[in-house]
Amino acid sequence: MKITNIDQLNIRDSLPSPKGVALAVLQMCRNENTSLHEITRLIQTDPTLSYRLIYRANLTKTTSRPIASVSDAIIHLGIQSVKQLAMGFSLIDQYQQGNCKAFDYLQFWSHSLLMAIASEMFGNVIRVSVREELFACGLLARIGLLALATTYPQKYSEILENEDKRRPLIEQERLYLETDHNSMTAAMLLDANFATELVEPVYYHEEPMESGFFEDSRCYRLTQLFHLAKHLADIAITAKVEYFEQTSELMLLAKKIGFETKTFTDMVQDIIQAWKNWNTLLKVPCATLPSFQNITQTIEQFSENSQNASALRVLVIEDDPVSRQLIQEILSSTLGHTVFSAENGQQGLSLGLETMPHVVITDWIMPVMDGLELTRALRATDWGQNIYIIMLTGVEEEEKLAKAFEIGVDDYIIKPINIRTFRARLRAAWHYRRLQDSWQHDQKQLKQFAAELATSNRKLEQAAHTDILTGLPNRRAGMEALSRTWSIASRSYQQVAAILIDIDHFKNINDGHGHAAGDTVLQTIAASIQNTARKGDFFCRIGGEEFLIICQDKKTDLNSTAIFAERLRNKVSLEHIDVQGETIAVTISIGIALKEGYMQNEDELIKAADKALYAAKHAGRNRIYCATGDHFFAPDLGG
Repeated sequence: MKITNIDQLNIRDSLPSPKGVALAVLQMCRNENTSLHEITRLIQTDPTLSYRLIYRANLTKTTSRPIASVSDAIIHLGIQSVKQLAMGFSLIDQYQQGNCKAFDYLQFWSHSLLMAIASEMFGNVIRVSVREELFACGLLARIGLLALATTYPQKYSEILENEDKRRPLIEQERLYLETDHNSMTAAMLLDANFATELVEPVYYHEEPMESGFFEDSRCYRLTQLFHLAKHLADIAITAKVEYFEQTSELMLLAKKIGFETKTFTDMVQDIIQAWKNWNTLLKVPCATLPSFQNITQTIEQFSENSQNASALRVLVIEDDPVSRQLIQEILSSTLGHTVFSAENGQQGLSLGLETMPHVVITDWIMPVMDGLELTRALRATDWGQNIYIIMLTGVEEEEKLAKAFEIGVDDYIIKPINIRTFRARLRAAWHYRRLQDSWQHDQKQLKQFAAELATSNRKLEQAAHTDILTGLPNRRAGMEALSRTWSIASRSYQQVAAILIDIDHFKNINDGHGHAAGDTVLQTIAASIQNTARKGDFFCRIGGEEFLIICQDKKTDLNSTAIFAERLRNKVSLEHIDVQGETIAVTISIGIALKEGYMQNEDELIKAADKALYAAKHAGRNRIYCATGDHFFAPDLGG
């Protein structure tokens, strides 16, 4: 999971954040001594928030007695959930419009609400987390999109307006913004104290295969749950022409994690109704969906028919009712296909949108829209490109048939229909469909292979950037981080500090106690650095007994950096490292350097810190020295 460093990008002040009572609730909850009574009194000052929390509590109560007070709602929901809901509701109220012209703020929140409700209701069946956590995670699972639209309104608007269909949005974000919406979401959720075991599934919910989670693990099931909820929310805002394809995939995903078709269909109806209620409550418009019941019934019918390998979905378009009935009878009763029918091309085109047939059999001459016009219309759509079109004609004229083939007709049948010939034509259509299915299967396998390869590459990349002994980033990762930090500091005229740390007399530890003892000391020092480092600091082991810390934020200066380094030095000196029953005392020497005007690159910063470290060693070890130009000195920490 790659998390955006909010402080390093210097964007904290521009991120979407709650205000008013919601912000006060978050701040108050950070104080462990705050009482339930104090939180209740604060929330009661905001009637809208109070009503929403009571409404939310009543949706999840298990008793017949209604919840009517803020205090009862808080007790029922729990403080953590109240914090998360207050944050979500506040963001919805504040960010229903903004400066990013190409970003649809209302559609974003409508999608987020549907995903929240779906996550919660799916969780009632799958039982992988408590309802309130799932609702909050679903609501904020894509908050990174809003964060990018709010932080980089002009750049992000350009990305959305000029979206490259060949490159996923997340790749374009990384290319132009050096971050992406999933990384931003993870950073914001962690910053809001969401549990890591919830944040990781949220991070991978768009592409679950990239997570690397073991099947049947809690994280894997949560990722699949959020992926399913997102897919349902996507259907709410997708183009009508794609409803069938999207819904088919949704049903497959639902079955994959254990839902029965009937149970799932009923649940989706409840989700849609709850979504409409929440949209009304929060004043967010919602899209008008087609009858999900009808779509899923059609899918069930197609699923049953697919058990017969020769079954096809066939759309018959014929204006003569006698001929139409005869063709339907042959297709359905004699040949065993699933048949839909229309009496002219216009009706057939509309019905095709709903049924997505494998084969269209159309008469040539019809009122309203004839067979050739229908063929043109079908081939002009994405979904109509792969339909097998058979034209019915009473006359076999070579010139007219050539024109039909040019327009997009695949085959033709002379009327009156001969059943044996008809069966042969349909067999050709069936082979065409099998080739399509095989091609699509190969495409899915290639996509799966590419995803698995990407996961392996990511793990290899992580291993290449990690020190095996301590688990910290290694020298390679440290130098890359320093290069990025230097570039950002140079562009934004910010300060950056390098802290070099060396374990005193480490060779004596290895010689006197063995290399296993030396490894234990390195691991202990690494843990001390990790536990002492401040938010936004980057730390790594750069080799042997040396470590590097890179500091960059608005408050970085020599004094604050020296105070932090002294705190670390003192912590290490108080460590009592147990090695095979013997206690080893360890000290460290530290060199500090800040970016100065004469420095041309980050290498000169490291050289200055290294010289300061040498001065600390030369002065007796277990101390801190700072570098300013050619001057090296022990900082005055008395103030």
